[in-house]
Amino acid sequence: MSGGRGNFFEVVCRDGQSGARRGRLRTAHGTMETPVFMPVGTAGTVKATSPAELGELGVQGLLANTYHLCARPGLEIIREAGGLHRFMGWDGPILTDSGGYQVFSLARLRRIEADGVTFNSHYDGRLMRLTPAGVMAAQRDLGSDIAMVLDVCPPYPCARDSACQAVDKTLRWAALCAEQPRADGRRVFGIVQGGEYPDLRRHCAGGLRALDLDGYAVGGVSVGEPEALMMAAVETSLAEVPAEAPRYLMGVGKPRQIVEAVARGVDMFDCVIPTRFARNGTAFTREGPYPVKAGEYKRDTRPMEEGCACYACRRFSRAYVRHLLNVNEIMGVRLVTLHNLHWFMELMREIRQAIENGTFAALRRQQEAV
Repeated sequence: MSGGRGNFFEVVCRDGQSGARRGRLRTAHGTMETPVFMPVGTAGTVKATSPAELGELGVQGLLANTYHLCARPGLEIIREAGGLHRFMGWDGPILTDSGGYQVFSLARLRRIEADGVTFNSHYDGRLMRLTPAGVMAAQRDLGSDIAMVLDVCPPYPCARDSACQAVDKTLRWAALCAEQPRADGRRVFGIVQGGEYPDLRRHCAGGLRALDLDGYAVGGVSVGEPEALMMAAVETSLAEVPAEAPRYLMGVGKPRQIVEAVARGVDMFDCVIPTRFARNGTAFTREGPYPVKAGEYKRDTRPMEEGCACYACRRFSRAYVRHLLNVNEIMGVRLVTLHNLHWFMELMREIRQAIENGTFAALRRQQEAV
């Protein structure tokens, strides 16, 4: 039980040689088996795919972004449509980021103040204001199953004073977010910040724990820091949050990073990597990613990955996919996207199965070798 609000998350079994755990997270729109990877649908769609295709791929939940949806098409339009699920035609779980990441990614266009953040929209320049109460109200209007608190995501590297200020605002805003009303069955997650400073992460995690939130995310990683620092931040942050609550690593990542984070106790992931790499013509395989767009595959009649059961690999050759990509046919991006998403869903299924079977250590060694 987590957050005193019902048994919406349970740990089913644990790995005996690491912190990996197999769980089940229940939401108003369905159950996610964890560890789970959520594709990113920033603007209300996972690029180059349909909701039906995502369901067929085994996608259990998506991430969407409050800032971007407030900017376009606007909350009023989504509210009139009956919420984000109906608007985008997806009936599974949706987690919405509050916009805290845009504090980092749109640093040139924002001003951080005591009670929120003011942006010049990167779409049209108009002023946008994010406050704790405002982002929670927006996420209620969107109808998200899991709402993230408003936080400050500092860059890397970051001076200690700046990281301290980011933590102070993150904790103050999280407390205000926790006070806001919520729809039945909706959950609120806090975000641990603190940059590369372990004591600040411990302080932030402890402050969030005192708020008795439903789940806890590790934020401020995958922003340019070395992987060793990323994993250290994960370990430090998770050590201070409730063991019975779901743990979410934001914006990660690469397959090996996912496996290593699972070994440290992470339950949930999101990242643009499968779809972004696909748009660049890169396909994931068990031997590692490779550029299917490259000239060496001009006459290659093999599928993108031999033995893969995805639609693209069952029907089309590397040569054909490469041709589509190089003549800028939309289908080329779609095929690589479908393959990559299938590959990530299979990775997560294998991770869950390995934890259940007691073979996670072998899977971890296998991934380290890629």
